[in-house]
Amino acid sequence: MKLSARNQLKGTVLSIQKGATTSHVSIELVGGAVVMASITNEAVADLGLVVGQPAVAVIKASDVMVGVE
Repeated sequence: MKLSARNQLKGTVLSIQKGATTSHVSIELVGGAVVMASITNEAVADLGLVVGQPAVAVIKASDVMVGVE
């Protein structure tokens, strides 16, 4: 897979929580950090996502926001 996005984080699908139209997919990265993606249920089916499967979290953003309290 070749993508222009430079932030490609390899990991393993930890969980898939399906909602009415959208699923929350958690991917555990090497080292134990977890990232979550919100994708359509259709995308989950098209990708054949299952828990335990290797996956890549691809992050493409033009802005990064930082907050403090």
